[in-house]
Amino acid sequence: MTASSTPSDPLAPYRGSAYQRLLAAARRSLERSGGNLDATIGITAPHEDERQAIIGITGQYRDASVKRLTVSLAAMDAAMRRGCGLGLQTVLERIHARALDDRPAERATEAAARQQVIGIARSGAVAAEPWFAQWLDEISSDGTLTKLVRARDEQLLHQAVRVLDTLHRRTPGEPPIPIPSLATDTTGYPKTLNQGTLPTLVLRALALRYELPRPKTAEERRNLWDMADVVVDDLASHVLVLNLPSEGDGLGRWLSDAAHHGMPFRVMLYQLITMPITPITTDPVFVCENPAVLRRAAAHLGRHAAPLICTEGRPATAFHRLANAVTAAGSTLHYHGDFDHAGVAMTIAASERHAATPWRMTHEDYLRGLTRTEDRHLLTKVPGVTPWDPTLAQVMAEHRLAVYEEAVTDDLLVDLAHRNILPN
Repeated sequence: MTASSTPSDPLAPYRGSAYQRLLAAARRSLERSGGNLDATIGITAPHEDERQAIIGITGQYRDASVKRLTVSLAAMDAAMRRGCGLGLQTVLERIHARALDDRPAERATEAAARQQVIGIARSGAVAAEPWFAQWLDEISSDGTLTKLVRARDEQLLHQAVRVLDTLHRRTPGEPPIPIPSLATDTTGYPKTLNQGTLPTLVLRALALRYELPRPKTAEERRNLWDMADVVVDDLASHVLVLNLPSEGDGLGRWLSDAAHHGMPFRVMLYQLITMPITPITTDPVFVCENPAVLRRAAAHLGRHAAPLICTEGRPATAFHRLANAVTAAGSTLHYHGDFDHAGVAMTIAASERHAATPWRMTHEDYLRGLTRTEDRHLLTKVPGVTPWDPTLAQVMAEHRLAVYEEAVTDDLLVDLAHRNILPN
């Protein structure tokens, strides 16, 4: 005799091995259907005591050779009401010591919560952006939103939307925003964007905004924040400079000294923020993407090279701040990038953000570069438009090959060697 099975226990007949699999199957069925008794359950390879139990429930003989026995939930409910005065659901809840789940009701509640969260997200200022709609579709279809709702963490999505709204409202030329300030302004706490689900959500959206893969490394995450003018680490955001004499204490003097000697100089965002400069050159300022171009300019032209800024890939916040200083001082920017989808996109962005003129980025330059490219690199994505030279997009789509700056550096050096003379 046990505490769970006493002579006065009306459920004693149902606690033994004969009913264990039957009750487990009944529970699964009732939870799936929300308590519907119309279904039938079955037992495969039934034991003798299970066969006898089902015969007792149905009142019908079942041969011992039968491989699978079935019984309706309605029959089980009726048999239990006769046997102990309790319905099947009550028997299950008492024996298992927990209430039955109502999966249909849970799904309906979850769906309503999802729609409410999505509705709030779509009311933001950024909702009209295609990349934002794609982000919502992705997190809705891959289970991310469902996990947030089930964990009752919907506020993380609301906070992510507030962060994206804040970044969307920023205008070109605004000072970069430190990530603790962005976190405080949007969530009330300075460290919420450092790690965890919230920054992951935001960075997924930013990756779509800038047409990049989801970031996997700390450097990729930092670069994405940089592209949105969010300063994660003002020591890590930097730009490479050659021959850009400037006014200003500290950094301005260092840049002028470096220009006097024709030496490359790496400028950190921290320096640009704490020691503002005013470039004093009257020459056009050229911009390249690959540091190999700047290195060759320094080696072959030295102090006689035209002012040159190198983004070292995708422009970081440090580049944008320096570019703003150049244009504010009255100089013009002339931008060259790789002939691939990313390079074209960055050229367009520089044109829109800094009024930069594309530099040797015509279809003739592309075709000439093709003749000098030894390694063939297929374009993984063809640029859709090249506003400064519509023929360029057509020619790139025809050849479907990338041309990187290393292949056309000789042409760039010709322009850099003739100060005050712009290329055609």
